Amino acid sequence: MRTIRRLLAATIIAFLAMLGLAPTTAQAAPTTRYDGVLPNGATWIADVPANWNGTLLLYSHGYNPFPDNPPRNSPDPATAEALLARGYALAGSSYSRSGWVTDTAASDGLDTLRAVTALIGKPRRAIALGTSFGGMITGQLAERGRQLDGAIATCGLMGGGIDLHNYQLDGSHAVAQLLLAGQQVKLVRFTDTAEAFATAGQMVAALDQAQASPEGLARTALITALYQEPTWVPGQPKPARGDIDAQVAGEYQNLRAILPFIVAGRADMERSAGGNPTWNKGVDYGRQLAESGRLAQVAQLYHRAGIDLRADLELLTRTATVTADLVAYRWMRNSVLTGQLAMPVLTLHTTDDGLVPVQHQQEYGEDVHDSRSAELLRQAYAEHAGHCAFTTAELVAAVLTMEKRIQTGRWDALAGPHRMQALADSLGLDSAAFVRFRVPEFLGDRPTPPRFS
Repeated sequence: MRTIRRLLAATIIAFLAMLGLAPTTAQAAPTTRYDGVLPNGATWIADVPANWNGTLLLYSHGYNPFPDNPPRNSPDPATAEALLARGYALAGSSYSRSGWVTDTAASDGLDTLRAVTALIGKPRRAIALGTSFGGMITGQLAERGRQLDGAIATCGLMGGGIDLHNYQLDGSHAVAQLLLAGQQVKLVRFTDTAEAFATAGQMVAALDQAQASPEGLARTALITALYQEPTWVPGQPKPARGDIDAQVAGEYQNLRAILPFIVAGRADMERSAGGNPTWNKGVDYGRQLAESGRLAQVAQLYHRAGIDLRADLELLTRTATVTADLVAYRWMRNSVLTGQLAMPVLTLHTTDDGLVPVQHQQEYGEDVHDSRSAELLRQAYAEHAGHCAFTTAELVAAVLTMEKRIQTGRWDALAGPHRMQALADSLGLDSAAFVRFRVPEFLGDRPTPPRFS
């Protein structure tokens, strides 16, 4: 158990570093630092450069499960430096507490904006900017309007919190049924962190063991399809389109890297929600696989292993019995995005994100379209492996693109990959890799729970 805890802690620390939650360094540009405390205990900071251009960026940071809860006002030090040098003021809060804090995070941001404005004056423009969990919070801010002029959600949980934990439950259910048959594996309603550690350890060990046999590799492919894991692993070459073995290996490595983090995250989310807000009862896993776009890959591996894919899918469907807790489900509605936009929104995602799959953008685009707000939304993609693995040039280009959209009142081709690439290349920062990208189908969306516990 001690080894599992060390593994989980190391994994979480690594993800926090990726999300810009490591301590920031002093900025090179001359700035004035402001800070304060909101009535609910959330703290905030703001940096205003001497050459302030009149635009304030309101930052919403990523998920932070640790008790230490400092305020953040930028994705990372390099991006902060580049934005301050261009005259942007940066503000952001800690949120009222750490963990899954969707009940107050958006309000904490708006309260921070009011507090900063009282000190420095009303900005000419205010733009929301968010990372990962904070991308979802930025999506919420984009639906509230009034104090903000635009929003940029990067690597965001744009499918919403319920759908996120629903598809993760589907993947965990498949691990339990296909790789840990006959063992007691707790997937929901964790009573403490130790239970989450135990589940994470069981699942990681089962995945590792599965890599030693054709049957295990086939079932791993099915599991990673349900988790919507990409094939490209950070720091490794991108698998060739026809190299099925390299693709499956990449999917396994991506899942193995995030499993401890997401299992611990579920325990934290359930603690905030007061129970389990997710369900898989009534889910057709054959349909889930078909919609994932991975049916051909999985079927080929099952054929190679000589095992019955249909039987495994029927097993998953038959044994899917988890129901949601009504109180928790109602609480988690605070992490659902309606898609009803009150301002222009630009989303930015990497093409191969193992923690928050790019498929979230497909669901968000559909929600926005159904809410008749499609003319306000543009979605951009950077060809990288990893969660929030953007370059400084890409992030600054996103901010400049939104600024131009607000100035002109029109998108035209502003957010097209060629236009954003040219803009990023002109900044004299680092590289950029904007691409045109077709997003796969999102698997977490499902009707209202058929029943509650």
